[in-house]
Amino acid sequence: MAITDAQVHIWNPETLEHTWPKDGNRAAPHLPDGLTAEQMIPNMDAAGVDRAVIVPPSWVGEDNSEGLAAAEKYPSRYAVMGRFDPTAADAHDRLVTWLNQPQMLGIRMTLFRGFAAWLEDGTLDWFWDGCERLGIPVMALTPASAGKLDRVTAQHPGLTLIMDHMAADLSAKGDAAFATIDQLLGLAKYARVFVKVSSAPCFSNQPYPFADIQPYMRRIYDAFGPQRLMWGADFSRLTSTYPECLEHFRSGLDFLSSDDKEWILGRTLAETLRWPERQSP
Repeated sequence: MAITDAQVHIWNPETLEHTWPKDGNRAAPHLPDGLTAEQMIPNMDAAGVDRAVIVPPSWVGEDNSEGLAAAEKYPSRYAVMGRFDPTAADAHDRLVTWLNQPQMLGIRMTLFRGFAAWLEDGTLDWFWDGCERLGIPVMALTPASAGKLDRVTAQHPGLTLIMDHMAADLSAKGDAAFATIDQLLGLAKYARVFVKVSSAPCFSNQPYPFADIQPYMRRIYDAFGPQRLMWGADFSRLTSTYPECLEHFRSGLDFLSSDDKEWILGRTLAETLRWPERQSP
């Protein structure tokens, strides 16, 4: 079984030649000096992670070049869920050829702060239609507001939608982080909705094995089942060690069977995002 991390960020620091958007709707960089693909690989090796999906961070803008370059250089270790601007002049044309990009698995949409309005103002109506028709999986970051995607999933039953970080509140921990969990669980009735059980330690008030969030992990597992869950670390934001984040699912959740772990730690992602597991070097 190949262990696949569903989310890592890599990026180089901002330069005068390569500046980032300053629209106030994006997170600050998690690390001051960036994180390269080469720096990430030893961390993966030390933790026992075979490969990872690169999610370009919001602060760099809708720029997937660094992630795609890393995946081209290390195709057995990386693939990409790219950022996409639905308001760009060439957006419709780019969507049609999106999956033609080598190592591109789908799209990751950040749908909070100023971008949350896109869920309600019609900006994304054509986008959801196109992704469903073209078979483009979408990861959606909607902290504490998963319910806003109920209409989308109801209208697009063939759309593969992956809810990032359990749709928990990124600014909270413990019970407060999962205050809106019922919104997420309400999406379980849609067969093509999946959940990234990612960044889990970041939502805990306790050290490993993060016992205070275990009841919420169990509720998500019961609602969606292992074949619709994907483990991820969100390494550059991670508050625990990388090995602890992985071990949380290997041995820290006593309700998971060996078969469950195989699905959650890699097989679900491999099948859902069509990135077949292969032997890592």
